[in-house]
Amino acid sequence: MHADSRRTLLLDLYAAACDAVDGRRRVRAQLSGERRDVETRVLAIGKAACTMVLGTLDARGASVVEALVIAPAEAYEAELARHPAVRFLPGEHPVPGEASLASGEAALAFAAGVPAGTQVLVLVSGGASSLVEALAPGLTLDDLRAVNRWGMSSGVDIVQLNAVRSRLSRLKGGRLAAALAHADARALLISDVPGDDPRVIGSGLVAAPPPLPPVRTSRGRPLAPAASGLPPEIDAIVARAGALPEGAALPCTIVGTLDDAMLAVERTATARGYTARRLAGRISGDVERAASVFAHELVLSVEDVVVAGGETTVRLPEKPGRGGRNQHLALAAARLLVGHPDLVVLAAGTDGVDGVTLDAGAIVDAETIARGIEAGLVPEDALARADSGTFLEASGDLLHVGPTGTNVGDVLIGLRKVPDPPPPRGSDPLDTPDEATEPAAESAAGRDGSDAP
Repeated sequence: MHADSRRTLLLDLYAAACDAVDGRRRVRAQLSGERRDVETRVLAIGKAACTMVLGTLDARGASVVEALVIAPAEAYEAELARHPAVRFLPGEHPVPGEASLASGEAALAFAAGVPAGTQVLVLVSGGASSLVEALAPGLTLDDLRAVNRWGMSSGVDIVQLNAVRSRLSRLKGGRLAAALAHADARALLISDVPGDDPRVIGSGLVAAPPPLPPVRTSRGRPLAPAASGLPPEIDAIVARAGALPEGAALPCTIVGTLDDAMLAVERTATARGYTARRLAGRISGDVERAASVFAHELVLSVEDVVVAGGETTVRLPEKPGRGGRNQHLALAAARLLVGHPDLVVLAAGTDGVDGVTLDAGAIVDAETIARGIEAGLVPEDALARADSGTFLEASGDLLHVGPTGTNVGDVLIGLRKVPDPPPPRGSDPLDTPDEATEPAAESAAGRDGSDAP
């Protein structure tokens, strides 16, 4: 990736967003001040499961007698190995697989094995819907994957997709909560969904879902004429799931949100002497339209930094290329930055992962398109084939940070070219600031769990 002071600043702002909603920090803060001598069992599911459990161990110590952690294999924290009470199981994301089903059965067995009245903390974060599943009788992994492919390619939003998932599951739709009815259980959640609704997070693992909404595309059109609003093949899968037991709801506390992450971007930029503005609402719907709206706001802005967050949708072709929705958005935005050398845009997932790639997203500028074309690629073709990652790799703009220990959705940060900060008081005014020695925010990929000031 090209290095300049503007990109360094964008990386620092992104790191600030991720650090603000770090699972360890958020859970530790929530549990601080509570009794440490109450025997506790922990079930953690999601991309932030490992860090959330570390926060619990920080706060509760040896009172944690059992912890089952289900997360992507790449998110595993080696520090967990020092705790004999902790058992780690990898799930699969973003496409569920056999490991997801095995983890689902393990979660149900954990709930059944909890002694009556025992205190249980259920820690849920984004990604849980794919990582863990226990299907209704008669459904198969192929059915689950078909629903997942539909969700990834059709343009439905996360609320609609999770509502369908909850209709297929012995875990979701509040059924995990029901399985823990005999225990003294409560849930702490890091939200990656609009409205931060526990009934939607993780497809409602700890709270029964709202009614299934009408399913529409990202452009607002109905997907199919079926009475349910679902495509016929998906409607048939839901019908075969039949009637499942009623779900329940645990007492829930949201400990981290996208708003927290965006506020951290604003505060960090302001603390460094820049003006900043957060766009109202959440970015959502068609990814290329969202890119256009954000680029327009950035061009017209009088602030140095503009931040937005949410989750867009991409309609995938039959054989998509490399990339994810953040890379797609970044490439679409890059086309609009041509002729605006003062603008730079970061688009990235707060989990450090974008789609099925290990890249978080990208940082693009006015020369991104030219660099890709010089490498022999065509941006319009890359967008049409959902192959933005290949183009952005050629242009040198991909962003790779590794798992961040959290997941609250995607962030968009736009930066207008700003003057270099003044030299420190007492320094030689003729000295040129060394970009390599500028202070940088703590890396989003390598935190030790300590609280930032």
